[in-house]
Amino acid sequence: MSLIKRMSPDEKKESGVIALCLMLLILAHFISKNITIVLYIVTYIISAYPILKEAIENIFHGKWFDENFLMSVATVGALAIGQFSEAIAVMLFYRVGEIFEDLAIENSKKSITNLLDIRPEYANLELNGKLQQVKPELLNKGDIIIVNPGEKIAVDGVVESGEAYLNTAALTGETKPLLVTKDSQVLSGMIVENSALRIRVSKEYKDSTVVKILELVQNASEKKTKTENFITKFSQIYTPVIVISAIMLASIPPLFLGQEFQVWLYRALIFLVISCPCALVISIPLSYFGGIGASSRAGILVKGSNYLEALSQAKAVIFDKTGTLTRGEFFVTQIIPANGVSKKEIVKLAAIAESSSPHPIARSIVKNYPGNIARVSNVEELVGLGVRAEYQGDTISVGNMKLMNKLNIDGVSTVEDTTGTVVYVALNNEYFGAIEVSDMIKTDAKVAIQGLKNVGIDNVTMLTGDKKIVGKNVAEKLNIPNVKTELLPQDKVTEVERIKSEIGDKGKVIFVGDGLNDTPVLASADVGVAMGALGSDAAVEVADVVLMKDNPTAVTRVIKIARKTKMIVWENIIFALMVKVIFLLVGALGIATMWEAVFADVGVTFIAILNALRLLKIKEENEKINKHPHSKTEKYKVEVNEV
Repeated sequence: MSLIKRMSPDEKKESGVIALCLMLLILAHFISKNITIVLYIVTYIISAYPILKEAIENIFHGKWFDENFLMSVATVGALAIGQFSEAIAVMLFYRVGEIFEDLAIENSKKSITNLLDIRPEYANLELNGKLQQVKPELLNKGDIIIVNPGEKIAVDGVVESGEAYLNTAALTGETKPLLVTKDSQVLSGMIVENSALRIRVSKEYKDSTVVKILELVQNASEKKTKTENFITKFSQIYTPVIVISAIMLASIPPLFLGQEFQVWLYRALIFLVISCPCALVISIPLSYFGGIGASSRAGILVKGSNYLEALSQAKAVIFDKTGTLTRGEFFVTQIIPANGVSKKEIVKLAAIAESSSPHPIARSIVKNYPGNIARVSNVEELVGLGVRAEYQGDTISVGNMKLMNKLNIDGVSTVEDTTGTVVYVALNNEYFGAIEVSDMIKTDAKVAIQGLKNVGIDNVTMLTGDKKIVGKNVAEKLNIPNVKTELLPQDKVTEVERIKSEIGDKGKVIFVGDGLNDTPVLASADVGVAMGALGSDAAVEVADVVLMKDNPTAVTRVIKIARKTKMIVWENIIFALMVKVIFLLVGALGIATMWEAVFADVGVTFIAILNALRLLKIKEENEKINKHPHSKTEKYKVEVNEV
């Protein structure tokens, strides 16, 4: 029932045709012989029409020898020797296989550009002292545009005046807002968060960052071709050999050895029936369908059998950092109090001052404070510095080292070599301590990297737009041998292309990411894997594989499934060909009857299908994750409550 619900209207129609043919086939056994023959022919035409039509069309296009041609010749031959049920059954099996294949790929990617539209719709052009809304395409170098809070920057440019935080997630994937001031360079696609900016255009829209990203996605998608179906390749050799062999079998003995023509024609037709590649035509797509089903039960959506095949050939895996190997959200990781000050007091003061700030770092401090937040007054947001607020007659100052220096606060202990963001706290211009806020590594990230090494993939790389010290620190903790930092999307694509060039024909390159900024590189890799639960819609849409649980260990899991799928596919290929060769020989010698021919075709197909269905029985493995009793965040909470 659930399978029917998943079918498209065309697939349901196809299933209806198959059901009708089966009913007619059954009915034919209970009526008179003359009517039975007519009913068989009608049923055959209904079941075989699409295959016969495609075979004829291919012949007119010069493509004589494919699986459609061979199946048409074999089944027409079966009709000629009176084996009506066999001819119909062959066609029905083939069409059932097509339905399975369609179900396996029906969730393939839609148009990328429709869902990856990060382009701004308009720009506020300053012209003769007035603002005019224009299309970004109409902007020229040197024009002045005004970007208000919540609006996207239309083109690349330089800040003429104003200070603001920018949401850069669409380009860098980083959650930390970027502070820009006068003379700062800004890129199209960034979003202004808190105050208006006056920007001088430095690049025309066609050369802007947003357009480049979109072009990268489109070009990378065009490069990616589906794996050509094995049967189509095989049939280019198999079909001509079989047809020529059948013709020779039917003609040479009667012409040169004086044998009876009807006997050898009968053998040739049996030869064709035996040669019909149903076992391969059905079991191969069904095997991949089983692998896709096993992946789905493990929380992994594979968008087509060609990607499953590519996964089985993986030789290098590239990870994005933020949101992929890390959680993509800030947590308090360290509290450094001044002499005589408790950790609880520092966090309390910082949470009170930051309670009304929308900044992610401020929200993380407030979220991690276990007590109630008191009301403050005269809150002053100092762009690029921090925040000041009055509380019960006292002034709380929370911000970076620049704020401490501006307020001439003495005794501030600089936190060196930090991999996070340090927030300093002062009360009435007296230094109280510091709080470090960081993006936490996922608990199973290290297991995921080790899992890849366990399956023979040592070429693991991490790419990030974050600063060098942060990227190196994460890579060291996870035992990732290769790391590249401070990268924009186009830089990540360059790195992927470099690794693909190094791997060459030895295998495939997988990229794992989560955010909108990852879409170009997801499309550029041989297989793009996206985090589905928290990843952007565009990244999920452009990816070839989606991890619905945002669990990096699932990458190893899906590679194992892909390899087992490939193993079963080759088991079916070897088994089917061995049986075919044996029965083709005995058929040519006249030892095999139509019953043996039926087994060589339908029987082998059934066995191959049963073997393929083993993939549906794959049970999800319980990965062992080395979890600490407390993460750093949990440890922090214990410390605060204990004080």
